[in-house]
Amino acid sequence: MSADQLVYGRRPPVVTAAHTAERLRVELEQYGVAADVHEGYGLALVSVWVELVVWTDGHWFRWRSGRTSTSGRPVYAFAPASDIVTAARRVAHRYGQLRHVHPCPPYLAGEGS
Repeated sequence: MSADQLVYGRRPPVVTAAHTAERLRVELEQYGVAADVHEGYGLALVSVWVELVVWTDGHWFRWRSGRTSTSGRPVYAFAPASDIVTAARRVAHRYGQLRHVHPCPPYLAGEGS
């Protein structure tokens, strides 16, 4: 029995990947970034933009940083899931970079007929 159970008589809440991903999605809204959450098999994905999908296992976030290693492989950025605010800020920054590379098509931006 853990100290939390002895003191409070209840178990600490279980943090799932889906719950963590949803918290990131909500925090990204503060930056004007819309995202979708998909979960299964103990992992969750936050789909943000073209080339920007954030993976979480409930403990860590990871996404492609946009850089490649000397061997040509993608370099991933990491952030602890315990710091949602910083992770959202970093993901929003990457989102801004990708919006310049992959702008929203006119038919999605409402500019077409």
